[in-house]
Amino acid sequence: MTTHSFLIALCGSALWSLVISTMTMTMTLSSFSTTSVCVSAFVVGPSSSLSRRVHQYSSSTRLFETEVGIDEIQLDVEERMEKSIESVKRNLQSIRTGRASPAILDRVKVDYYGVETPINQMATISVPSAQQLSIDPYDKSTAGAIEKAISEADLGLTCNNDGNLIRINIPQLTEERRKDMLKQCKAIGEEGKVALRNIRRDGVDTIKKMEKKGEVSEDQMKDGLDQIQKITDKGVKNIENIVASKEKEVMTV
Repeated sequence: MTTHSFLIALCGSALWSLVISTMTMTMTLSSFSTTSVCVSAFVVGPSSSLSRRVHQYSSSTRLFETEVGIDEIQLDVEERMEKSIESVKRNLQSIRTGRASPAILDRVKVDYYGVETPINQMATISVPSAQQLSIDPYDKSTAGAIEKAISEADLGLTCNNDGNLIRINIPQLTEERRKDMLKQCKAIGEEGKVALRNIRRDGVDTIKKMEKKGEVSEDQMKDGLDQIQKITDKGVKNIENIVASKEKEVMTV
C-alpha cells in the first residue's frame, strides 16, 4: 500500500468513527429528552403522589414565609407600643411634685424664630436646691420668650428673670393642685392606652387582611391575633403601673 493510499484509508476510518460517535450521542440525548419529559409529566401530573408531595411542600413553604410575616407584624406592634409607653413616662415626668426637677419643663416649647423648641435645647437647666430651678439661656435675648412659655404652660410656676438667668422657685403643692396633677396623670395614662389600642387595631387589621387573601390559615390568624392581644394587655398594665407610681409621688407630702 502506498503512502497516499494509507492516508486515504486512515482519514476514512477517522471519519467513520466520528459518524458513529455522533449517532450514539444523538440517540443518548434523544433518550434523555424522552426520559425528562416522562419525569416532568410524572411530577406535574395531578394524579401522582409525588406531585401531591411537591404541592404540599410548596404550600408549607409559603405558609412558613407568612408565619415569618406575622412574627414581623407582632414585633412591629411591640416596638411601637414600647415607644408609646416611653412617651407616657416622659410626659409624666413633666408633672411636677414638691421637688425641683428639670423634667418638669420637658413639655414646654418656646417659639424660637418661628420654631417650637424645647427649653433644654436653648438653655442649661440646673437644680441649685431641692426647691429651685435655674435656667441659663445660650442666647440671652431669648430669656423673655422662655419666661413667657413657662408662664403659659400652666405648670403653676413663677419665673424670676434678671436678663441672664431665669430662676424658678418650686412651691409646695396645695391639696387642690395635687388633685389637678392627679387628673393630668390619668389623662396622660389614657392617651397612652388609646395609642396602644390604635397600634393593636393596625396589627389586627393587617393579619385579618392576610387571612382573607389566603396568605395565612385561620388558625394562624387566630394565633397572631391572640399574641397581639397579649402584647396589648401587657402594655396597658405597664402604663397603669407607671401612672399609679406617679400618682403616689404626687400625693406624697
